[in-house]
Amino acid sequence: MLELAILGFLYDAPLHGYELRKRITALTGHVRPVAESTLYPAIKRLEQAGLLERATEPGSVAAPRHVLTLTEEGRRELRRRLAEPVQRDITDENRWFAVLAFLRHLDAPAAQAAVLRRRLAFLEEPASFFYEGDRPLRPEELDDPFRRGVLTIARATSRAELAWLRETIDSLDARQV
Repeated sequence: MLELAILGFLYDAPLHGYELRKRITALTGHVRPVAESTLYPAIKRLEQAGLLERATEPGSVAAPRHVLTLTEEGRRELRRRLAEPVQRDITDENRWFAVLAFLRHLDAPAAQAAVLRRRLAFLEEPASFFYEGDRPLRPEELDDPFRRGVLTIARATSRAELAWLRETIDSLDARQV
C-alpha cells in the first residue's frame, strides 16, 4: 500500500519527502501512520528499481530538499498495479482506499470497472466479524450490544459502498458503449 501511495501521489506531481509523507498520512489516517523509517526505505527501493528519480533543490529556509519525480517506468508500474491489484488490495479496506484514490490514472473505463467489479464481488459474499460455526451472524442475532454495533456499522458502510460501486460501474459501462 505504501509503494502504491508513493507512486500515486508522485504521478500527480513531483514532491519532496516531507510533503509526500503528509499526503500519505492524510490518506491512511490514524490507522496506519507513516514513519520516516518506513517511508524512506520504500522511496529508496522505488528509486533503485528505476520507478522514481530524486533531484536536489535549494531549500527556501533550511537545507536543500530532495524532490521526487516519477519516471515513465514508474507511471507504467502504477497503472499496472491499479489494473491488477493483488487480492489483499481488494479485501483490506485501507489498501482498497489507496487503490481507489488513484484509480483515475487508469485511462480505460473498462479497466476501472474491472477493478470495481472485483471489490463488488468481494462485498457481495456473505461475511461477518462473528460466526456460529461456519455461518456468519447478523446484528439481530447478537445479544452483545457492542458486537451488534460493529455489525450494524459495517452493514451500513457496506450498503453505501455497494450502492456506490454499482452506480459507478454502470456509469463506466455506459462510457464504453
